[in-house]
Amino acid sequence: MADSESTCTSVDDRTDDLVSPTRDALVDGIVGLLKPCLDQLDERVRATRLSQSELHQQLEGLAAELARVQDQCQCPLQLDSYIKKLQNAKRKVVVVNNILQNTQDRLNKLHLQVNKETARRRALLETTSPAATPSTSLHAP
Repeated sequence: MADSESTCTSVDDRTDDLVSPTRDALVDGIVGLLKPCLDQLDERVRATRLSQSELHQQLEGLAAELARVQDQCQCPLQLDSYIKKLQNAKRKVVVVNNILQNTQDRLNKLHLQVNKETARRRALLETTSPAATPSTSLHAP
């Protein structure tokens, strides 16, 4: 009779007190697994963006140098096609750089959300009573 008079409206409400430490431990474990991967991905994206930026600068310098060479000596080689190819490559580098920037921004947002959730979970665990520590409540019936 007491169960039928409960004010809980969902299964989550009734089991929240029982699985909270387990869920917190699971979340901490998942965050612990994801954080190194996210950090490594973040570092690799930064390195790739730096490489793309350097390549972009080198392509600009090479295109300017080719244009200068073509202007200075009227050689039989037609450098216009090579300059166009370099400009196309430069455009592609810019597109990839923009994609990497957007990926970096999304990764930073995800990293921030993971940190916020971790801090929230830790604060929640610290505010629980000492009698209901995660290690003892995991084994409670």
